[in-house]
This record gives sequence, structure tokens and C-alpha cells, in this order.
Amino acid sequence: MSEQPVVPEVDVDELHERLADGAALLDVREPYEVDEVRVPGGVRIPLESVPERMAEIPSTGTLYVICALGGRSRTAAEFLRSNGIDAVNVAGGTNAWVAADFPVESGPVDGAGS
Repeated sequence: MSEQPVVPEVDVDELHERLADGAALLDVREPYEVDEVRVPGGVRIPLESVPERMAEIPSTGTLYVICALGGRSRTAAEFLRSNGIDAVNVAGGTNAWVAADFPVESGPVDGAGS
């Protein structure tokens, strides 16, 4: 049996509630994906850039990590948790957020580049 760290997970309904309460969000998708559609707010850092951009990532409180479906965000959350950040994966990702008809933004955004 593998010794993978347990990464807490929430669904988009819970994320919607947490964001309304001021929770921090990290979107680890590629810039073109972020430009297409995104959950409003949060920090946008592509997965492969997370290690060298740790200084830009909120490190206090719980950080919700999102991608398109939940795979990349789980990888990012594992890495962040191993670095002392209380990171939580968002199951279903942005696709589930859009399907739930929660508010979205689209178009170019500053800081989405790698």
C-alpha cells in the first residue's frame, strides 16, 4: 500500500460557501484555461510553477486548490501540505463549478502567466 498523504477534499458547493466567507483560492490550471473560464478571485499559478512561486501563495488559514477536474489540484495540494500549508483539493474542479452554475469570469487576467 502506498504512503500517499491524505489530502482533504471539498465539493464546489462547499467551496462556494467558503469563498463567500473569504477563503483563499489557488487555481493551478494553465493560463489559457484560466482565460477561458475561472472561479472569481484567488491566485492563479500553473501547477509546474507552484514550487518556485511559493512566496505568492497564501500560507495562513485554509487554501482551496482548484484545476479543471481535480487531478492537478490534488498534486498541488499534496505539495503545499508537505510545505506546511493547509491546502484542500476541490473535487470536480472548475468543470463542476461551471456545471453547478456558480458565478464565473472569463478573459485575460493579470498574473495568470507562468
